[in-house]
Amino acid sequence: MFVTTCSEKWQGAARMVKELKHVKPSPPALRVLDAGMGDGTVLTRTMRAMHNMFPTIPFLIVGKEISLEDVRLSIEKMVDRFHEHPHTVFMATNLYYYEVAGLSPRNSSPADFKWHEIALEGSTTHDFDAQISNQLQPILSAGWRTRTSEKTGNPLYVKPAAVVIYRKDHRFALDAVIPRQGEAQEFDFVMASQPYQARLPAEVKSRNVLRPLARALAPGGRMVVVQSTGKDPGMDIVRSVWPEENPFQTPRRMLLDVLKSEMKAERRNLRYFPYTDSRSLFRFYLHTLASEISSNIGTSTLLAAWNAAVYVAQIEDAKLMKALRKGGYLGETEKILRAHDGLWFTNELFTVARGRT
Repeated sequence: MFVTTCSEKWQGAARMVKELKHVKPSPPALRVLDAGMGDGTVLTRTMRAMHNMFPTIPFLIVGKEISLEDVRLSIEKMVDRFHEHPHTVFMATNLYYYEVAGLSPRNSSPADFKWHEIALEGSTTHDFDAQISNQLQPILSAGWRTRTSEKTGNPLYVKPAAVVIYRKDHRFALDAVIPRQGEAQEFDFVMASQPYQARLPAEVKSRNVLRPLARALAPGGRMVVVQSTGKDPGMDIVRSVWPEENPFQTPRRMLLDVLKSEMKAERRNLRYFPYTDSRSLFRFYLHTLASEISSNIGTSTLLAAWNAAVYVAQIEDAKLMKALRKGGYLGETEKILRAHDGLWFTNELFTVARGRT
């Protein structure tokens, strides 16, 4: 619901494209890692811009995602990308952050790694869609099963899996681009939009997410990270019910300081860009009409605003259920929407770049 009622994906993709302009790919391909692909909206919008900037360069796109439904939605969006940009290789995988660059699981045997390739035949989007629909479901059903971590409650894969998709009629030209199991990759552009739980300490976010992704940068590569700030009416809604809530305690400069301290001995040629607020901060909005806010606000709009606010703040289910039983939250939501003539959220962006030498 959040994806369809708010403009975060669209605004996030626009910021990714601005950063993409700093990337200068080298043969054999422009290599992109989406380190939290979600439903593929940000990735496919970025890929359209990539084709506009680099219409003749092969693309290797790796999408990390553990959700079966999100992988399915993402791959369905790739059909037109294979048509417009035939020299595209797309790979979806459920590998962890520390595994994805090496294309190899650390704690499983190679035999347990479910590696699949789909070579698309034909040349139309109808051809590609039919083949993906027929071949993908068995792969996802078997490969994207999850279990819950007893320690963190996060989903973990049952077995590591990857599916590689490309056009068969371009197989020869893409031979050097198609990834092979266990062959490590370095990436020219790494996208990391909301890649970790908000409440985790900066050291954990750096160790488990940012450091592995920074190591995966190719010479001249660029990693772009987007996270929430909580400095917005969305957080006002949350605090109207839970005044003590403060989930966003690791601002971008803190994270970059931690990452820089941990990486300085390992990678001296990394540069860290927190940016000024004018460049880093951006808003995204709940989709509403002006008339919906100026007159009586409908229940559906209030529910959409409430759901968006608690989703961004990552409120635990048990806590949320207590608030729902108590009631009053829609009244508080309405007050804040009227006070601000709508609802928006503020994200921040920061970048890590690797030197060419």
